[in-house]
Amino acid sequence: MDYKKTKAANSTISRNIDQLAEETGNIYESVMILAKRSNQIASELKEELNQKLSEFASYTDNLEEVFENREQIEISKFYERLPKSTLIATQEFIEKGIYHRNPMKDSRKVRF
Repeated sequence: MDYKKTKAANSTISRNIDQLAEETGNIYESVMILAKRSNQIASELKEELNQKLSEFASYTDNLEEVFENREQIEISKFYERLPKSTLIATQEFIEKGIYHRNPMKDSRKVRF
């Protein structure tokens, strides 16, 4: 998914708890879905950022040399300006863009 084109807000917004719990019927289940999706998004963004920054990596062991690469700084600033992963996950959840299921509710067998 392209997180750069998301409609998520850059700052926090007060949310209606009833609206978040509407789809699952349980606010705690909704929060767990959001937390898991947020972790997925954060790891994808981190991996993407590390790949882009690795292009600029210098492999010298000299501690006295400090390299300031303008493109590297711009890439880092761009990723810092993106909405946080929790805000992206919440926006996806509200727009019903997250597929989720609860195996305990879906199964017809009762487990003891």
